[in-house]
Amino acid sequence: MAVTASLGFWQLDRARQKIALQEQINQHANLPAWQTDDLLLATDPLEGLHRPVQLRGQWVNGATVFLDNRQMAARNGFFLITPLQLAGSQRAVLVQRGWVPRDFTDRSRVPTIDTPAGEVQVEGRLAPPPGKLYQLGEAGKGAIRQNVDLGGFAEETGLNLLAVSVQQTGASPEGLLREWPRAALGVDKHHGYAFQWFGLCALAGLLYIWFQFISPRRKRISHGTDAR
Repeated sequence: MAVTASLGFWQLDRARQKIALQEQINQHANLPAWQTDDLLLATDPLEGLHRPVQLRGQWVNGATVFLDNRQMAARNGFFLITPLQLAGSQRAVLVQRGWVPRDFTDRSRVPTIDTPAGEVQVEGRLAPPPGKLYQLGEAGKGAIRQNVDLGGFAEETGLNLLAVSVQQTGASPEGLLREWPRAALGVDKHHGYAFQWFGLCALAGLLYIWFQFISPRRKRISHGTDAR
């Protein structure tokens, strides 16, 4: 009972931690947008995750990649990733520009997406680097990839990449879909696990009462009746 009860309280504590994290995410999302200089001056850009940004810079078009097997709105396709060289700086940030469908008749074909030359303004929110999917072998280096490793990509392209990425938001003249999912913290999952552990705790208690008290008493009563 002590073990299952402690596991139940541990799951409730994990749920409380994630609720606090969700509140922090919501607070960051409602803060004023960081401009380019704000992001560059941040001691740790990861502390600004989920905060809105308005960045100026130039697309590094030659470093565009398409992340395969990515879903949005229950459809399978690519995430379009292009680094943005930040204005007035040698630093760059990886921008998740949006989702595009793939050509299932020719899996080696990538869609043609307009990437403007010159300085552009990008609006979005700070996010971790693109999530990694399971892959066999090492990551490829072509236009279509399963994953992109930030350190390896920086070495490959020669770019001085920040440790965060940007999920671009707003309307897309290129026809990209930008229905980015909210961060799923799994609070309900911890509540469910806690309910299971407390249920096992209650079951152990009932079994203890049954076998230690009720069942022996029933046997004594039954033996007394038989003796008469």
